[in-house]
Parts: sequence; structure tokens; C-alpha cells
Amino acid sequence: MKGIMIQGTASDVGKSLVVTAFCRLLANEGYAVAPFKSQNMSNNSYVTMEGKEIGRAQGAQAEAAMTEASVWMNPILLKPRSDQHAEVIQFGTSFRTLSGKDYRNSYYHMGIESIQRALSHLNETFDVIIMEGAGSPVEVNLKDRELVNMKVAEMADVPVLLVADIDRGGVFASVIGTLELLEPDERERVKGIIINKFRGDPELFEDGITWMEERTGIPVVGVLPYVEHRVEGEDSLSITDRFSSQKGMIDIAAIQLPYLSNYSDLEAFLEEDVTIRWVQTVRDLGNPDAIIIPGTKSTIRDLNWLNERGFGDYLREYEGSVIGICGGYQMLTDTLVDEYGSDTGKPGTSIEGVGMIPATTSFHSRKTTIRVSGKLHPAINVECEMEGYEIHLGETVFEHPAEKPFLQLNDGRAEGYYSQDGRVIGTYVHHLFHNDEWRTMWLNRLRTRKGLMHQKQVNRSQMKEQIYENLANQLRPHLNWELIKEFVFQRDHE
Repeated sequence: MKGIMIQGTASDVGKSLVVTAFCRLLANEGYAVAPFKSQNMSNNSYVTMEGKEIGRAQGAQAEAAMTEASVWMNPILLKPRSDQHAEVIQFGTSFRTLSGKDYRNSYYHMGIESIQRALSHLNETFDVIIMEGAGSPVEVNLKDRELVNMKVAEMADVPVLLVADIDRGGVFASVIGTLELLEPDERERVKGIIINKFRGDPELFEDGITWMEERTGIPVVGVLPYVEHRVEGEDSLSITDRFSSQKGMIDIAAIQLPYLSNYSDLEAFLEEDVTIRWVQTVRDLGNPDAIIIPGTKSTIRDLNWLNERGFGDYLREYEGSVIGICGGYQMLTDTLVDEYGSDTGKPGTSIEGVGMIPATTSFHSRKTTIRVSGKLHPAINVECEMEGYEIHLGETVFEHPAEKPFLQLNDGRAEGYYSQDGRVIGTYVHHLFHNDEWRTMWLNRLRTRKGLMHQKQVNRSQMKEQIYENLANQLRPHLNWELIKEFVFQRDHE
């Protein structure tokens, strides 16, 4: 198998970004390249063309590789539902919800078989596979049954590059400590080290490179600068950093729910003249121009959290724009009923919602995952094409059928809620704001209320290719790319 695995000394050191860049660099050289992460843990997911669910990062990496994302690129996705339980998504479909202990004890061999199937399929379909590890490969309490780092590199028989984040400090200790904790055969698989998020003059780090290479016997194959990129994020550890530099005349508050999911819905604002603030308390809200309640993997738990912190009372008195997406939409309804326990794990649970949308949400045992397209509902009297995807368990039913829907989907469904003045909107459709025309229209309404000039449409959808190209071009000069390719194609290094 031709390929390489990118592992890291810790979470959020830049593994996903390096894989994305490698995918684009190899695709630009004419290779059929596939990203791969055997087991991902994230509530920020991606829906494939077939309506299957995989990790968001693998979806973006497939785009960078100029290929269609598939379940073979992420056969196992874990979506946390509580501190101790996660939904297991196997080959894009919900398998069951397991505790961490049950997952380790009962799922391991099934996981190994799934990974072997996926690797075999990708090996037959693509020239090269760029694999991503998770967290650290030396979590000693988990190594005996890990499904994502050295065990998978061994299964695929590919070399490993180790990425470390110098920006967080302690880079020498993190690299040396990781290598020391690896078994001898695992350490032998590590062929190169990449230092990521370097700020300043690289010449000042040359002594550090020399020391590290002499100490480890492993070449440093890249010292990557700290780059401001626009590649969609996945790890919630980086959510604040991604939006912290976003400043503009329109102030949007997004409620940072404990089980927040698919926060990439808001990344479409990164090129706009807006401020996105993630808030966890009512006092942090201030008086924003709009409030967004995003998706969640545990709607009722997060609704309880919302009410305990006073957000429900605030929203009912708030006079600005409110948009609820997926779980956020469900919270805004009058009543939420979990008859089968599919949301809470406790059958028969019922709870009052925020009460801004006159409807009842019922949770079912079967999940909906589908890409959708359509347009704004004719009752809104505005022509605008829309597309996105749905991932949810619940169904929302209105008390009065005459209530104005938000969308008219091409499959015939009237979807979502749109209040008479358009101030309150609810929808199950993710990536709502990735529709450039709609996003511009909505933001210009906020600008009108604030007495600001309208802005022209930002074609973010057309910018995505340039984002991947810019990333590859920014990192390529700082990599020993020819040596890395020797590792990827397992050529003898002379």
C-alpha cells in the first residue's frame, strides 16, 4: 500500500491540516489520492452523496484531494452523547450507542474488520492514501485496543510522520516523550518529524532542528509556519481560535452548547464583515444583532443547560433575529418528546421548549441523514436557491399547518419555520449560511436594521478551491517534499 500516516504528539497540533495539504499537493501532481481516518471522534460531521455520515475533516480532505468523499475514508465515527457514551457510526450509518468501556470490550474486533475492509477498498481504488491518526499514539492506558494510530499504520504497513505544535510550548519534550513511549517497532515506523505553527525567523530554530535530529536519529521534514487558513475545522478545541479574529459591524452571538455539533455551519461567515462570538453565559450576550442556536448531539441535555443559564428567558424577550439550526431549531419549539429514549436514553422523557416556534418535536429511533436542495418557500415571496444536508433524529410537527415554512425542498417537503416578520427561523438544514445568496440577503437585512450600507455578495463557495490551493502553496516551501514522497511511495532513500 502506498501512503503515509500523520500522527501527532497531542490533539489539535495540526494533523488534519497537514493531511489536507498533502492531499492537495499529491492531487496537483496527478495522483489519485484518498484521505483516511480509521476512527474519528467528532460531532462535526459530513454527509456524503449517498446520505452517509463521516467526519467533517475527511469530507474537506476529499475536496482537497479533488475526489468524492465516501464512507471508506472514515469507517468509524464516534459522536459523543454524554461524558461516557457515544453514538457509533459504522460505514456512515448509526450502529448503536456505547459506553467507552463497552466500546473497548465489545467493538474492537468488529472495528478492526471494518478498518481492514476500508483500507482494502481504498488501496484498490486510489494510487495513494494519506492517513490521519488521533490524539497521541502513546496513550498507554488505551494502546492495547487502539483503532486509529500505530495499530492502523501497522495494518496498512505505511510509514509515519510525527507532528508537534511549537506554538503551545514544550515541543522538544513532546517529541522526545512521544518517541520514548513508543515500542521499538513503532518507533522504527516514524520516518520524519514536522514542527507546526512556527512563528518568527526559522533560522533561529536551526539549532533546535540539529539537536532534535541528533537526539532522535529522525529527520525534521518540515517546519511549518503559523498560517491563517480557511479550511473547515473539526476539533472543538480550536473553535474559539478560528473565530476570534473575526471582527465586523454586524454582531452575531452563537450559543456554545456543551454537545455542540456541526459548528462548521457558521464558518461561512469567516469572509464577511461580521463578528462571531461564541457565548456560554447570558451576560456575555450583550445586545447582538442576531443569535444563532446551532446543532447539538444531545438536544434535551443542552436545552436543560440553556434554561439553567437563563438563555430561554432571554430569547423570549429578545427582539433581534434568532435562527435555530437542527437541535437549535428543536429547542425553540413548544414541546420536545423523547418517547423511545433516542435523545436522552430515558424513554418517555418530555420537556418544554423555549416556545418561540408553535410546534412539537418528537425523537424517533431512526436517524435522517440526507443531502437536500430546494428554494425559499413561496410564502416568503423571495426567490433563492438553497442546498445543504440534514442529520437528525427528531421530527417537528406544527400545531397549525398554515404556519409559514422556511424552505420548499425538491423532494416535495415544506421544511422549517419562518415567522411572519422573518425574525425567527428554524430549520433542520445544515450549511444554511454556505448558500451565498441567502447569507448575503440575511446579513443585509441585519444591516438595514442597523442603518448600515448593504454589502455585495461574497462568493465563498467559489473560494473553496482557492483555499486548498493557498494552503498547499503556503506549506510546500517549508516541507522537504521530495523526501516525504520517498516515504509515501516507500522508495529507498539514498
